[in-house]
Amino acid sequence: MNSSRRQFLARTVVGAAVVAGGSLVNGAAAGPASALINPLASVGTARMTALTGVTVIDVATGRRDKAQTVLISGDRIVAVGRNLPVPRGATAIDLTGKYVIPGLADMHVHSLGDERVSPQLYLANGLTTVREMSGNNPMLYEWRDRIDAGTLLGPRMIVASKIIDGDPTLWDPNLLPVLVVKDEAGARAAVRQVKADGADFVKVYSRLNATAYRAIIDEARRNGLTVHGHGPDELTTKEVSNAGQRSIEHIHSLGLSVSSREFDVRRMLRAINVSTGDYNSWFRRLHPIEWLAANTFSQARAADVFGTLRHNRTRVTPTLTMHNVLDQPDYSAPNPATLKYLAADSMATYEYVLEELYKANRPAEEISRQRQMWAYRQRFVGELFDHDVPILAGTDTGTPFMVPGFALHHELELLVGAGATPRQALHAATVEPARFLGMSRDLGSVEPRKIADLVVLDADPLKDIRNTRRIHSVISRGRVISPQARQRMLADVEAAVKEPVTATAIPAGGCCGTRRPGH
Repeated sequence: MNSSRRQFLARTVVGAAVVAGGSLVNGAAAGPASALINPLASVGTARMTALTGVTVIDVATGRRDKAQTVLISGDRIVAVGRNLPVPRGATAIDLTGKYVIPGLADMHVHSLGDERVSPQLYLANGLTTVREMSGNNPMLYEWRDRIDAGTLLGPRMIVASKIIDGDPTLWDPNLLPVLVVKDEAGARAAVRQVKADGADFVKVYSRLNATAYRAIIDEARRNGLTVHGHGPDELTTKEVSNAGQRSIEHIHSLGLSVSSREFDVRRMLRAINVSTGDYNSWFRRLHPIEWLAANTFSQARAADVFGTLRHNRTRVTPTLTMHNVLDQPDYSAPNPATLKYLAADSMATYEYVLEELYKANRPAEEISRQRQMWAYRQRFVGELFDHDVPILAGTDTGTPFMVPGFALHHELELLVGAGATPRQALHAATVEPARFLGMSRDLGSVEPRKIADLVVLDADPLKDIRNTRRIHSVISRGRVISPQARQRMLADVEAAVKEPVTATAIPAGGCCGTRRPGH
């Protein structure tokens, strides 16, 4: 690896100094920067905040309740209503004309390994929950626990296990410590290992054989863990859903299961042989199979397969943001102004990945087809919504040029572009994640007794989904991040990514020097 790639790997794995004592949160109404208080200071039970004059959006129904007061005590909402009296001693924040939605969730991320960067960017963008889709770095479990303990400012983190893949795995073990299994005994041992590691769920991957996969599902159930991840090549989408896998990530495997020529598709999949770590060979050989499936899409097959997903409540995380990058050789960042929050070595690595791994040596016909595949994926996601398949908003942050936090707003826009209404897109980032995580009693709506994870917007996101970017302030577990505090967070990240990395590199589970798609 060249020096920039080594530095980037170090950044994504090890991170840098703790800044838990930074002054980021303002418990009062908008005030000068000097009024910012330590976000990690102990909070008494009497701490109360009233958000007054807001329009509260019920994402589940699309209802707008105007001129509301949202009363927060500690980390909980205690009352929501019109003309509520503000208790003596409470901090009242006049937000007349603003809109309040539940905190957003990105349900497929691979965070950069610097605690000064990803956690701050998530919160500054209104993300109060993220699902980390690879637990190959123990640092992520540490972040999760410190955030829960209140000693690190960041979103709620649900962290995957190490990736469990078949033999040969698509990943280079020198870059990513994947658990490779090929039989029932190895599969069960892997599940027990990741539970001991502290994983919140089991992450399965593309090259698992059917025997190992079913053993993982069974052993996870025995150990109180759920299974999320890719649809393995050896199984159909219906088999994955009926087995009990809770979510299917990306569109690759789904598209193959709704072809009128699925027999030929499966035969071609079985013919793929790859050596260990040769992800790009698999990715390239998958292209003609996807192309065949896309051109033989069957409404009858879709009704059958999507009906199974709906019945089983198997969530789909389309990660259109990732597909948008990798399907288009001439891709450019949707908002170049946000690239300042990525380190220079990150940018160099992203350019290397796209130019050398995904664009190089592709014939013109393949490039043309890939662009058409992007249009097809958008239509495909529209079909998922039309069939009421439960959708989770997720980005695959870690893919080239995605900026943590900002990427989710792009994903919401792509979901609407694919045919979702703004309310459906918001549902995929609020209500559905709460249900999926078994946290509906605490998250997903602006109601009494719910955790005060909220985003205050300057404009109505139900009219235009792009208004989710118009963030005024963020409330995370009852702590108000004021406009000034939010700008301070962003400025601190911009400064942090300019600092050199001196830590030693360790293989990690986030984006790395040879970042592949669909992680």
